[in-house]
Amino acid sequence: MITVKGEIQYRAIASGTWVLVSDTGETYELYKPSENLRQEGLKVEIKGDIRSDVMTIAMVGQILEVKELNIC
Repeated sequence: MITVKGEIQYRAIASGTWVLVSDTGETYELYKPSENLRQEGLKVEIKGDIRSDVMTIAMVGQILEVKELNIC
């Protein structure tokens, strides 16, 4: 499990995808983000797992499955 702080952004790639851009500049594609997480500009701290067994069309970064969410 990893912990990442950053900002939620929407990317209009393919059918669209939600990402977490970390405070250090890394981009993580969110795996099945909940409705409350789909807010452009939301500052969060997420604990989750990198899903290496999942592929997406967007391919904008590692796929992060959210396990815990803290809104900052």
